[in-house]
Amino acid sequence: MKNNLHLKSEKQMTPGARTALWVLGGIFIFVLVIYGVDTLFNGLVLEWLQKKYTSSYTHWDTTEGMAYHYEFPDWHGMKLLALMFLAVFTLIWLFVLFFVTRYYSRKKVGSVVSDIASDIRDYMAEDVEVQEIFGGNYGKISTQMVEIKAAMQRHEQILKEEASRKNDLITYLAHDLKTPLTSVIGYLSLMDEAPDMPEAQKARYVHITLDKACRLEKLINEFFEITRYNLQQIILEKETIDLYYMLVQMTDEFYPVLSARGNTIRLSVGEDMTVYGDSEKLARVFNNILKNAVSYSYENTEIEIGAEKVEDGLKITFRNRGKTIAREKLEFLFEKFFRMDEARTTHTGGAGLGLAIAKEIVTLHGGTITAESENEVTTFCVILPEGL
Repeated sequence: MKNNLHLKSEKQMTPGARTALWVLGGIFIFVLVIYGVDTLFNGLVLEWLQKKYTSSYTHWDTTEGMAYHYEFPDWHGMKLLALMFLAVFTLIWLFVLFFVTRYYSRKKVGSVVSDIASDIRDYMAEDVEVQEIFGGNYGKISTQMVEIKAAMQRHEQILKEEASRKNDLITYLAHDLKTPLTSVIGYLSLMDEAPDMPEAQKARYVHITLDKACRLEKLINEFFEITRYNLQQIILEKETIDLYYMLVQMTDEFYPVLSARGNTIRLSVGEDMTVYGDSEKLARVFNNILKNAVSYSYENTEIEIGAEKVEDGLKITFRNRGKTIAREKLEFLFEKFFRMDEARTTHTGGAGLGLAIAKEIVTLHGGTITAESENEVTTFCVILPEGL
């Protein structure tokens, strides 16, 4: 297996042993070159050394009538020559060694990287144990690959679940569009076929038609919300905001919805309270939270909105009385396309994007958003940094 190749590639000499081998090889080649040149030129090198670095003189012995010839090697000159040759050869050898080592290292690294990349592809593509792909010498890589693969699988599972919820939601909305549309067409057809219909009956039909048309508009807006969420890039334009005025204005806008259900709002916010952020985006956050609170509140109950300064900045709370949200559902409140009303009632539950968008905006502001629910009281808490 490829794992065996990896193990063999790592069973190599230590740097010290490799250096000693190169030095011995260099000395051997140096001696071999000198011997080869001398042999090739019939002792020319030794003859030149003898002429260049040998001193001689002739002594005439008068008693015997003979001449004696003496030769003495110039050890100092030969030592300098040897050092010079050794220095030149060493430079040449280091130059060759550098490029050979560089080439070998690049080739070796490229081979190892290629093998590891291939193993990574095999491990990510196949459902196998990490030990079957990576050897013991790759312990760190194997540990990281296990973590990366697990993270990718979690992310892929989240995307699949999100896509599934989105597709289901679109299917449900498409189905729900037929009901109000059928009613609108039906009542308008009745009024068209009976122009002399009594005014009281006609008024009742107009009221029903208007109610169904508003429901139809809400469903269409949810379709646009689903599409816009993936295409929209949130950019903040921060400024100092009058928080009290923003919340008062928002509660006024919700008056028709609140009065229809008998709900009221109690605002406990100081008139001098301000927050630094994007006014349009934060208004959308508070609007989405309040809309959720209204949708899931018991009728004829009070919704409390409060704000106070805390150590981390400014804390804004929305509290309503309604059915307690199960703890396991609280974890998914801020996920895209999650709706608490599994039965998809016509009066509650939007596209499941309002709280997800709110969380994204709050996070971009450097804040946090949380939810708690117990004893039929649900509280949303937004904490935003105070000041610039």
